[in-house]
Amino acid sequence: MKARSRQVVFGLISLTLVGVTTVWVAQSREEILPFAIETRKKVVETDKDRPSEVFPLIALSPLERQKQLETIAERGHQLDQNRARYLLATTALEAKKPDSALSALKGLETDYSLLEGQILLKRAKAYEMKGKTAQAREIWYNLTQEQSNPAIVGEAVYHLGRYNSQEWETLVKQFPAHPRTHEVIRERLKENPDQPDLMKILIDQTPEAEGMGEWRDRLVNNYRSQLSPEDWEAIAVGYWETWEYRKAGNAYGNAPKTPENVYRYGRGLQVSGETRRAKTIYLELLNSFPDAEITGLGLRRLAGMVSRNDALFYLDRAIDEFPKEAPEALISKAKLLEAARSPQAAQQARDSLLENYSQSDAAAAYRWERVEKYAQQGELDEAIEWAQTITQENNNSSLAAKAGFWAGKWLQQQGDTAAAEKQFRQTFSQHPQSYYAWRSAVHLGLPVGDFESIRNQSPRVVKPAARPLLPSGSDQLKELYQLGEDNWVWKLWQTETANQTALSVEEQFTEGVIKLTQGRYLKGISQISSLQFRDQPEDYSRWQSLREKPMYWHSLFPFPYNESILNWSEKRELNPLLTISLIRQESRFEKDISSVAGARGLMQIMPATGKWVAGKINLSDYSLSDPEDNIQLGTWYLDYTHSRYNNNSMLAVASYNAGPGNVAKWVDRYSLKDADEFVEKIPFPETKGYVEAVFGNYWNYLRLYNPQIQRLMDETTAK
Repeated sequence: MKARSRQVVFGLISLTLVGVTTVWVAQSREEILPFAIETRKKVVETDKDRPSEVFPLIALSPLERQKQLETIAERGHQLDQNRARYLLATTALEAKKPDSALSALKGLETDYSLLEGQILLKRAKAYEMKGKTAQAREIWYNLTQEQSNPAIVGEAVYHLGRYNSQEWETLVKQFPAHPRTHEVIRERLKENPDQPDLMKILIDQTPEAEGMGEWRDRLVNNYRSQLSPEDWEAIAVGYWETWEYRKAGNAYGNAPKTPENVYRYGRGLQVSGETRRAKTIYLELLNSFPDAEITGLGLRRLAGMVSRNDALFYLDRAIDEFPKEAPEALISKAKLLEAARSPQAAQQARDSLLENYSQSDAAAAYRWERVEKYAQQGELDEAIEWAQTITQENNNSSLAAKAGFWAGKWLQQQGDTAAAEKQFRQTFSQHPQSYYAWRSAVHLGLPVGDFESIRNQSPRVVKPAARPLLPSGSDQLKELYQLGEDNWVWKLWQTETANQTALSVEEQFTEGVIKLTQGRYLKGISQISSLQFRDQPEDYSRWQSLREKPMYWHSLFPFPYNESILNWSEKRELNPLLTISLIRQESRFEKDISSVAGARGLMQIMPATGKWVAGKINLSDYSLSDPEDNIQLGTWYLDYTHSRYNNNSMLAVASYNAGPGNVAKWVDRYSLKDADEFVEKIPFPETKGYVEAVFGNYWNYLRLYNPQIQRLMDETTAK
C-alpha cells in the first residue's frame, strides 16, 4: 500500500454501525472521512422508517424527558441519537447552559445534516451566551454565504443585524416573508409610523396578525395615492378575511379586475346594505366575465336584489349556463314562483332539481323540508321514506346523519325495532363524527353516556403519544414539527409558501395544524374545517383521504390546557370531555377572545357573572383572560347550571348559553320525556345549534381520546 503525497497512511479500520461490523483497508484520512460521513448518512436514511423513541417524549416537560434523552443519546439508533442531542442542546440553551449545549452539538451538523442550519444557529447562540460574539457572528456570516434555505439565511441576517442594523435592510428587502422581518418592521413602525412601504409588507405577508386592521385603515386613509392595484388587493383580502365587508368591497373596487375581485366588490357592498352599487357591480361582473364560474354565483346574488321578473331571468340564466349554481337557483326560482301563486311551475322547478341534481346539497335541503312537513303532520311513513332517500342520494350532505337518525327514531316509534337498529347502525358507521352518531349510539344501548349521565362520568383521556408526520412541507419542516420545534416550523412554512397564491388540500391542512402549534386555535380549526367547502372533485377526494387519518380529527378537536381542564373538572365533579367540548364551542381555545356582548376568555364568561362566581369561591384576584382563572370560574358555573336541572347536561349546557330563565320556561312548555324531541323544539336557533355542537364535540373527544370507546366503535362498525 502506497501513501500519497502529504497524506498519512492508516491501517486496518473497523466501524460498528447498527450492529454490523464493516472492515476495510483505507489509504488516507481524506478517504476515511467522506466514507464515514456517507455511511452515517445511509444509516440515518435507514433509521427514518424505524419507530422513534424521541418523538413520544415531546409532550413531556424538558425536566421530565431529560434522563430519557440522555440515555437515547448514548444508546439509541443513530437518527434518534441525533434527535436526542438536538433536544438536549435546546434544553441547555433554554436553561442558560451554553457549555452543555455546545457539548451536545459537537459535530452534530455532520451527523444530522437535515437540520444543519438549525444546529449551527444553536451553536452561534451558545457562543453568544458565553460572550464569544466573534465566533457567533462568524457562524451567522458563513450561513449567509453557504446556506440556500431562506428561513436559515434570514435568521442569520437578523442576528447579524443586532450588531449592525444595516443588515436589517437586507432582511427586509430579500426576505419579506420571514417572521424576523416582520419583527423588525413592527419595531421600525413603532419608532416612525410614516413608512407606507413597510406597512405594505406586513399587510401582504401577515394579513391576519393582531393590529393589521389599523394599518390597513392607515394606508387607505393616508396613503391612497401611493397604493397600486396589487396593494389594494392585499388590503381587500385582509378586510375580507376579518369580516369587514364594507371596507373589503371598496378596496376590491381598486384591485385588479379579475372575476373573483369584481364578485367580492359587489358582495362586500351587498352585505353592507349598499344595494344600488352592488347591483351595478354584479352587472359589470356579468358583462366583463360572462363565462367565469363565479359569475353564476353573482347571478344568484343579483336575483335576490331585483324585481321578481328580473330575478327569474337571472336565475334561468344561472340554471342554463352554470351547472354548479343550478341547484340553488332552482330552489330560489321555486320560491319566487310559489310567491307568485304559480304552484305548478314551482313544482316543476323542484322536480327538475330532484331529477337533474339529485345529489346536490340543495336537493338534500328540499328533501329535509319534506321530511319535516310529513313528520309534523304525523305521516311518519312518508317522513321515513324521504329521510332514507337523503341517506341514499345525499350521503355526503350535512343533513344525511340527521335524516338517518330520525328515520331510526320514527321506525322505533312504529315498533319496528330491527329496522330502527339497522338505521342507527348505518348512521353510526357512516357518519361517526356527527352529533347523530352519538345519539344513535345511545339508542343502540352503547355505554357512551346520555344527557342524564354524562356529568358523572370520568372517561380515561389518552392523547396521542407522538406527533404524526405532516402531509406537506419540506423534510426539514416535518422533522422539526415532530420534534416540537414550533417556532422553527412556522418560520420554515412562511418562507416555503411565500410565493404561492393558492394552497393544495394537504398544504391548507398543514398550515392549519401549524397555526394550532402557534396557539392560533380559531384560525387553525377554521382553516382545517373549511376544507369541506372545496368543491373541485380532485380536492374533495383528497379531503376525504385526509379524513381517514386520526391526525385530521385530532387537529379539528385539539386538547390544549389539558392540565387545567382535567384538574378543575375533577374538583367540580364534571366530565372533563364535556368541559373541553364547551370550551371549544365557546372560544375555539382563544384565551383573549371577547364576544360582542362582552363575554371573555376560554369559557366566555360575562364580567358580571365572573364577579358573582368569584365571590362564591372567594377568588379575589383573577383575570378572565387567564386560562387557569377562566376555567376555574367557568367550571363552577357549569356545575351550578347542572345543579339547577338535576344534573341533566343537556339542560345545563342550554342554560349556559341561553340563561337559566329561558330554559326553565322551555322545560315548563315542552315535555322532557323524549330528549331528542326536546332539543328539536328549543325555540332559539342559536341555543339549539349550540346544544348539538357541544355534544357533537363531546362525542368526538370521547371517540378520539378514550381507548375504550375507540374499541367499541371498531366492534360496532364491524357488525
